[in-house]
Amino acid sequence: MKVHLQYSTAGLDAEIPAANVTVIEPRFIPGLADEPAGFRAAVRQPIGTKPLKELVRSSDRVAIVIPDITRPLPTERLLPWIFEELQHVAKERFVIVNGTGSHRVNSDKELAAMVGADVTASYRIVNHNAHDPATLAPAGKTKEGRTVYMNKEYVQADRRIVLGFIEPHFMAGFSGGYKGVFPGVADIGSIMHYHRADVIANPRSAWGLLEGNPTYEQICANGSVLPIDFLINVTQNRKREITGFFCGDVHPAHKKGCEFAKSTAMAACARPFQIVVTTNGGYPLDQNLYQAVKGMSAAAQIVAEGGLIVIASRCNDGFPSHGNFRKLLFDHTSPQAILDTILTPGFSMYDQWEAQLLAMIRVKARVALYSDIPAEDVRRAHLEPIDDIGRRISEELSRIGADVPIAILPEGPMTIPYLQ
Repeated sequence: MKVHLQYSTAGLDAEIPAANVTVIEPRFIPGLADEPAGFRAAVRQPIGTKPLKELVRSSDRVAIVIPDITRPLPTERLLPWIFEELQHVAKERFVIVNGTGSHRVNSDKELAAMVGADVTASYRIVNHNAHDPATLAPAGKTKEGRTVYMNKEYVQADRRIVLGFIEPHFMAGFSGGYKGVFPGVADIGSIMHYHRADVIANPRSAWGLLEGNPTYEQICANGSVLPIDFLINVTQNRKREITGFFCGDVHPAHKKGCEFAKSTAMAACARPFQIVVTTNGGYPLDQNLYQAVKGMSAAAQIVAEGGLIVIASRCNDGFPSHGNFRKLLFDHTSPQAILDTILTPGFSMYDQWEAQLLAMIRVKARVALYSDIPAEDVRRAHLEPIDDIGRRISEELSRIGADVPIAILPEGPMTIPYLQ
């Protein structure tokens, strides 16, 4: 059978040489008939707080946090609606903070594509840089007494508006909510502490789980050291159409959005599969291998021990260039060796969390990668490079049996399967 996989901007057609195939996709929800009207209703009748227009005074300095280019938020549509709603505030009183977390900063060209040419020309935009102390300011202390630093523009603002996209997340349960600012605009020290090995290894740091999730609990505790005045979160379908607005006070608005996302984006499976084909959701999510771990993780939820994950993720931006993700993979002879290093008491290295997750997946299953990354680099990352998805599956079936059931996640982490 032929399947269309979300890959880069145009997608990828693959021939699956089998009959026993289960395709697992999110329940398709049509986009809102009138997105601008839906936005206005959501910010004028928000969840748990006053309307946006009433919260922001004309004299306020307003910071608006947006996700970086690795997130498919329709920022170019949302920002003009926000500025229209807050037209009583002069343009020069706004600053748009690109919440890169620990990722690389985005280029001017990338920022223009993210927010639109008109916004780029009219409003000030700053890249968050978690590694540059000169751009950070103390935001507050955690219950443990740790000082959390955040982007200076965000800290110094009178009003803080945070944008985000709610989907299942492989560590935090769901994206969105406080995650827009932590780790979105936090300092690298706080990010590394939050991503420490024992938290990543905790089985409750998992897809679709909030209660008792230590990763989610840290996001909330650290993200709330400064108040977020207004949350604007959305859910989307595969066409990047907005299916819901969840706006207002952070906790209740995010919780409602997570409930909606779980009902549409998580799928129960009765059994594990020997072969799982997945993606990383296409552009912009599949630009590098670091992000592609999410697609692997989605497949790992239902792959059998020792089974095969086949992932199509373009990875045109490589590993990427930031941090030690590549170094941790290349410097070790096996996935287990990576875990042994990271779990050594006292070990701490930037980007260790993503290498840890990839290694945990590889200890469970084999992973074959269809991408732009040179084959030798893929092998050094403890993955199998492939240039033909159908042929690799055919080879596997000839080894384990032609009737073995196969699962396909065409949209990768946009659908999170789980075993009943």
